[in-house]
Amino acid sequence: MRNHELVLSWIEAELAAGRLAVGQRLPGERAVAEQLNVSRASAREGIRVLEAMGVVRAGVGSGPGAGTVITANPAVALGSALRFHVASSHLPVEDIVQTRLLLETWAAGQARAGAPSIATAAALLDHMDAPGLATEEFLRLDALFHVALAEAAGNVLIGAMMSSLRGSIESYTLRLTSSLPSWTTTADRLRSEHRAIYQAILARDDDDASPGLTASTLIAEHIEGFYREAGL
Repeated sequence: MRNHELVLSWIEAELAAGRLAVGQRLPGERAVAEQLNVSRASAREGIRVLEAMGVVRAGVGSGPGAGTVITANPAVALGSALRFHVASSHLPVEDIVQTRLLLETWAAGQARAGAPSIATAAALLDHMDAPGLATEEFLRLDALFHVALAEAAGNVLIGAMMSSLRGSIESYTLRLTSSLPSWTTTADRLRSEHRAIYQAILARDDDDASPGLTASTLIAEHIEGFYREAGL
């Protein structure tokens, strides 16, 4: 078993036994090494790999922020792996688009207007309306908006999966903008569609709202429309 696997297995066992909890600091490298019967260098290597995986966050120096803290953030590792595979062409963009449609149409159908991330989505819409916004910044905010909607569904795993996809979405949508007839025209349309999706989610919880297209339908048309326009 590799060093990081040893450390990870030990953390899993400690979490299951209730001796460790998310947000708690790990013992020092010496204590971890003694616990696992490995060298301090091996323990250090294992902890560094786990940090890259988003399992722990290592602090430096002294004080409240020092030490290695258990974070259990799966989106970090998933995001890094997905960006690498997209860049190496091992993960086709078409597959990501299909995955987005599966995740986001379901999430849009479950999203609730009272979810905290809906307020985040509203703020992101306002930021995207800023004049003179660079394409890269628009697409960054766009990806964050879609993550916020997914998180509003209340499913932690769906939220983590969308968060992990965010970097990949930003990178390949930026590449696709070169295939668009007019980025300005597309950006204006995306803003309008974002607002419609947002309003559809709010309307679902409003008994007095007039019926219209569902958020799931709107977000499917929104995603498919962009890629179709870009020639994908």
